[in-house]
Amino acid sequence: MTSAKSAHRAHHWRRDLTELAALFTAVAVADAVANLVGHQPDGPYLLIAAAVALAATAAFHIWWARRHSHAPPPHVVTPPPHTPATPPHAATPPARAAVPASHRTAGVPAPDPSGGPPPVRTDPTVTAPAVPAEGPVLWRMRTTVRDAPGSLASLCVALARHRIDILTLQTHPLARGTVDEFLLRAPATLQARQLSREISEAGGSSTWIERADAHDLVDTPTRVLGLATRTALDAAELPLALRQLLGRCTIHSVPAVSFDGRPTGASAPVEGVLEETSMRLRDPSGGVITVERPYLPFTPTEFARARALVELDARLGPRVPRDEAVLTLPEGDPVTVRRADRSDLTAARAMHDRCSEHTLRLRYHGPVGDADRYLDHLLSPRYGRSLAVRTSSGQLVALGHLLWDGDETEVALLVEDGWQRRGIGSRLLHRLVELAVEADCENVYAVTQAANTGMVATMRGLGRPLDYQIEEGTLVVTARLNASVSRSLPPYERADR
Repeated sequence: MTSAKSAHRAHHWRRDLTELAALFTAVAVADAVANLVGHQPDGPYLLIAAAVALAATAAFHIWWARRHSHAPPPHVVTPPPHTPATPPHAATPPARAAVPASHRTAGVPAPDPSGGPPPVRTDPTVTAPAVPAEGPVLWRMRTTVRDAPGSLASLCVALARHRIDILTLQTHPLARGTVDEFLLRAPATLQARQLSREISEAGGSSTWIERADAHDLVDTPTRVLGLATRTALDAAELPLALRQLLGRCTIHSVPAVSFDGRPTGASAPVEGVLEETSMRLRDPSGGVITVERPYLPFTPTEFARARALVELDARLGPRVPRDEAVLTLPEGDPVTVRRADRSDLTAARAMHDRCSEHTLRLRYHGPVGDADRYLDHLLSPRYGRSLAVRTSSGQLVALGHLLWDGDETEVALLVEDGWQRRGIGSRLLHRLVELAVEADCENVYAVTQAANTGMVATMRGLGRPLDYQIEEGTLVVTARLNASVSRSLPPYERADR
């Protein structure tokens, strides 16, 4: 255990030098005053009277301090009798060990709203300060420390000084040093810059801090098991699981073969490649999955977890949940909406043959003859989620796609000419947006032509804030999903199989 005395911040040689200079300056000033006053007729009497006055003042100060030493400060509220205060030195845990709840931050004063560091109380009789009026906030913090006894204790003391509670702690061993990742509950008045400065003075380096939310309160093993379960049930969940596992990052899936059948040259070894802020993993369906996080290097522990998820996906093979939703059109005709995959390639190509060139050109923004080449990519669960609409006779008449585009999400629709203007596109888009919300996407965008008024009207029917960007006839409509929906369509009749 680290003693309370060693928990104080170490003195620097510059501070000692400053204090020594101040002492010599005070002696020089006192000598000058004594010489000036001593040569006066009444000089000795004045010096004796000043000495007596200073001694009396010091005695009064000592008496007053002893009489009021046990009274709490005016801004401290005494807690109820059943909530005893814990002395500050109890917040010091063993070096490089888990931090129990009883060794956290009780009894340490709140930070000064002006930004200055609060004093550290070492008197165990002082009661705990009141909790600030604002609610506490959650922070995720990662810092690199020396792998030596006492390094973690120094960080915990710095956190305890500001009444910061350690909720979870993970360690990522490196070749030199250790990366400690904390989930913290801190007073609302504490700023990230101040916290980073305190951690740096306590021995942390390469510190990274961001706001957290209630979802981060789940412990790491439980969260990883949940992501593995989602990946096992749906192959399209792998990119989303990687993003939630590694935090804010950009994920690109590059196929081994392009749309025109040419090799892309994208490959990765079986064990993957880790390069500071990027990692490359072999895609089980061919090609490579690239994960980039420029603001924070990946650790070997994170790389091992990501590779384990990819290996799980490879062992389970292609899989898509087989659930159907019944949609009743205004004319009364029922159609079914379900997840689509590469098993729907033949039916999708047949729908292309029935669509007009104008409809295919509006959807694919290029030569109509290349439309079939895109289907193998679009229907792969690795690059997103696809929905297929079939009639009661089993004919495929519409396709909707939700595509993972790095850290963005694209939506696309194709409805056969004879089934347009029946509400299929609107219902299909609403379902795709629901899937995007479930995947924690903040925005979805659609790329179309400025003359495609039907797609623009469908996007407006979402009832969400829209942003428009147009360039050389190409229109990009972005819908923000973190805003409330003003209106919604009737829910589907579920028919799970």
